[in-house]
Amino acid sequence: MDVAQNSTSTTTTATAPSVPRFSLGNVYNTPGAQALLERYQVNPLQLLGRHLTGDWGDVCPEDAQANEDALKFGSRILSSYVLTPPLSEAETSIPAKVWLITEADRSMTTILLPEEY
Repeated sequence: MDVAQNSTSTTTTATAPSVPRFSLGNVYNTPGAQALLERYQVNPLQLLGRHLTGDWGDVCPEDAQANEDALKFGSRILSSYVLTPPLSEAETSIPAKVWLITEADRSMTTILLPEEY
């Protein structure tokens, strides 16, 4: 972590690891999401890490604000990530989207395809 200090402030650069902003609870995935993650060779832990630290991915500004409000007031949190196909399938596959939803009570987080909602 790169930290610059002077007598008035401490600044942390973008290379610093992010801290978790909420609890994931138990983590589940749907069969469709599992198949897509395997086919596109995506480690779900990377997506969970982004979600957990407040990188909401490809959501509209209103959903991003709803997530920020959810951290304060306790409602569900939604992240959306666009996955690119691996090079071996780049000509036959198109980018695909997965959602991560953490329940309002923070008891569970589910990785799913939008059409499985």
